[in-house]
Amino acid sequence: MTRPARARINLHALQHNFSRVRQVAPHSNIMAIIKANAYGHGLVRMAQALPAADAFGVACLDEAISLREAGFDQRIVLLEGLFSAEDVGLINGYRLDAVIHHASQLALLEQGRLLRSLDVWVKLDTGMHRLGFDPDSVASVTARLRAIPQLGNIHYMSHFCCADDLDNAATNRQLQVFLGAVAATGGEQTLANSAAILGWPDTHRDWVRPGIMLYGGSPLSGHSAQSLDLQPVMTLGTRLIAVNARRQGDAIGYGEDWTCPVDMRIGVAAIGYGDGYPRHAPSGAPVRVNGKPAALAGRVSMDMICIDLSDHPDAQVGDEVILWGEGLPVDTVAAAAGTISYELLCGVGSRVQFEYHG
Repeated sequence: MTRPARARINLHALQHNFSRVRQVAPHSNIMAIIKANAYGHGLVRMAQALPAADAFGVACLDEAISLREAGFDQRIVLLEGLFSAEDVGLINGYRLDAVIHHASQLALLEQGRLLRSLDVWVKLDTGMHRLGFDPDSVASVTARLRAIPQLGNIHYMSHFCCADDLDNAATNRQLQVFLGAVAATGGEQTLANSAAILGWPDTHRDWVRPGIMLYGGSPLSGHSAQSLDLQPVMTLGTRLIAVNARRQGDAIGYGEDWTCPVDMRIGVAAIGYGDGYPRHAPSGAPVRVNGKPAALAGRVSMDMICIDLSDHPDAQVGDEVILWGEGLPVDTVAAAAGTISYELLCGVGSRVQFEYHG
């Protein structure tokens, strides 16, 4: 029997979440963000399940080339752009779009030789202070780009730092900085990530860039995915491989961090940090056994976790354990572990078996 750790990927849920983007941003093109192996869900399989996407956003050339070689014809945008002179030919040859966010990248384009038209997305730093040109430099950057032979359309973009917080004025400040900077350019615009798509409709512009909401995670602080009509795409599960009777005072797992408060049954499930379940998840973190709530007991090991079965008198070896997904939102587990859903989803390991349905 193969190890029971499984990630079940619900393609119907993915398509439902994509339809939510269309519903709330009906006048915008959709650039589906499938970087980081589609947030851990499988790059090519997620792209295949999103045929209506107007473009795909990826982080690096390897991801983009994988899509092209798998037969995808949609626009593919390299969100971090080019890193070397050699990248210019690859980007051009594979018909990719490149984000340009730094003077060094602009220089590489000027020094390179384009054999066909290349569209670029000029990224502006409107307040996140991570990547992007100063808004005051838009005219000069645009002029230099337009002087490059074979350069195609020039689009403009930025990224929000606080869009998840609907009470934070930073998003509106960034929007106004962006609009002022690009007013005279005439190029297409993109600003809205998942949080802005759902919470800041004025930011939708020509393109929106959904990421975590496609996979069923909530992008808005204080709002559950269910309240936003988002469905979980990944359900991470495994099975109990042992059920043992323990006595009051018995310590469970490494470090003797957790002891049994009473005589009780402890289950052992075949999943651990070697599979991507967070090692820092504390005792009491939620899991589900046979569809009912249960809790972690003791430290997460590389290959196993222990579970308090006090409320599961009939649990036995082979019973299903859900770590997150259907019935247990990944955001809830992430909060218990002191992290975010993005990290949990992206961290699922290669030895977990993936099953796609829908």
